[in-house]
Amino acid sequence: MTEQIPHTRRTKIRRANKRASYDRSKVIALIEDVKLGHLAMVIDDEPLVMPITLWAHQDNLYLHVANRNRIQRYLESGKQVCISICESKEWVLAKSAYHHSANYRSAVIYCTGEKVTDSDEFDQSFKTCINQIEAERWDKVRSPNEHERKVTALMRLIIVEGSFKARSGGPTEEPEDMALPVKHGVAAICPFHQ
Repeated sequence: MTEQIPHTRRTKIRRANKRASYDRSKVIALIEDVKLGHLAMVIDDEPLVMPITLWAHQDNLYLHVANRNRIQRYLESGKQVCISICESKEWVLAKSAYHHSANYRSAVIYCTGEKVTDSDEFDQSFKTCINQIEAERWDKVRSPNEHERKVTALMRLIIVEGSFKARSGGPTEEPEDMALPVKHGVAAICPFHQ
């Protein structure tokens, strides 16, 4: 049986809920593949969203920030952050404007966090991240020096609740649209526009 992420009213998928999952392994796989997300928090009654690098090591999630920055202080105060991760590689082209879509994987998670103070956990976590980018790269690069360790805060995140949602496959088409002379199907999203 797969480990489920807790979900409540705020993380329950309502629209297209057949695409929803609360399987922790799907969220972790997305994080390992993408490593980029957006972290939201509220500071002085104002919303703030920041892009972050995020990765998984063993059963924990990690992000690194400049030591004593506002994300670190926010997490250390015991407050939760909301993190959104999304990957989309394909457009879904339909014969009607309404049925156009995208194939994607996405997750929204709420987390608490704490600063990692153990130097071995610090190194092992970064080693996992670097080696996921390129196999055995950690053994080829210089390890963090004392200055780099002092100016970097590695934050261990604990998922409190969340959800995962994905879409794959071709378009939904209306029978009356099938005779339209327009291409339909799945097209790769081009990362660079010319």
